Amino acid sequence: MPYTDMDMDRLRSYAPDLELPHDAAEFWEATLRESRALAEPAVFEKVRTEMTAVEVFDVTFSGFGGHPIRGWLQLPVDVEGPVPGIVSFPGYGGGRGLPIEVTHFALAGYATLVVDTRGQGSSWRTGDTPDPEGSDPAHPGFMTRGILHPSTYYYRRVFADAVLALDTIRQHPRVQPEHVGVAGASQGGGISLAVAGLAADLWCVLADVPFLCDFSRATQIAATDPYGEVVRYLRAHRLQADTVLATLSYFDAAAIARRATAPALFSVALMDEICPPSTVYAAFNLYGGPKSMVEYPFNGHEGGAAFQQTAQLRWLAELRGSDTPT
Repeated sequence: MPYTDMDMDRLRSYAPDLELPHDAAEFWEATLRESRALAEPAVFEKVRTEMTAVEVFDVTFSGFGGHPIRGWLQLPVDVEGPVPGIVSFPGYGGGRGLPIEVTHFALAGYATLVVDTRGQGSSWRTGDTPDPEGSDPAHPGFMTRGILHPSTYYYRRVFADAVLALDTIRQHPRVQPEHVGVAGASQGGGISLAVAGLAADLWCVLADVPFLCDFSRATQIAATDPYGEVVRYLRAHRLQADTVLATLSYFDAAAIARRATAPALFSVALMDEICPPSTVYAAFNLYGGPKSMVEYPFNGHEGGAAFQQTAQLRWLAELRGSDTPT
């Protein structure tokens, strides 16, 4: 991968004309309304771990269609009163994993809900949530499942699950419901941006090397999967390109996040072959709320890793301080 897929001046100003379909707001409002109507009360079961600074609960909550979604709720030990919350979404192919795998937010004093992505969790971090919905023939992976119509597309269910995860963490008595944010890298970053545009009263957004942004460009220039799944599907289904791109337009996280208002911290890796830097900057430049970007010039899709986690905790501390009355 070259240093970046655009020269730096153009990259930092790249803002494609990405608009949601005219009926997208109604589509998403109906999706969330119907899922909330089917929701059962979340279940929080305390589990024993070897960690002494973090209290862990095995969580089951209702997502799209009332389907059960699994997660871990992590609470900092010996912290008085309700605390801000972060809902964390995994990258492509990953699930909630083991409680010890995502702890930095809880160790810094934030309640953290680590959420499964339905049907995934078998590529690099384990998961426990199936996807009960089937689809027409699809390319292996998740990107083309149900891709011929927005109502059947896989990410309709995933984005709805993510918004209802916010409802879940806000229900817990040890969480400040007005201070709940979202976080994730790659797919998790794209999900976070979608939630930012679909959910009200979000506190903050942490989106690292986000996936699911600027589909039309990404499918043309990304050097590898997961965008490559769409490309190979269209190689086989040569007459369906317009239909596929029409479906994807409802799920482009960069377009959805134009409606966002919460403060956001982004990161981009300028040698990223999986989520090309221009697609990340498309999301950043179109994002509707206050925002800042951290660039990693010599990194691929791993991005900033622990360096970015450290930057996030500093940024959150500043944000938290600005919310404290003087």
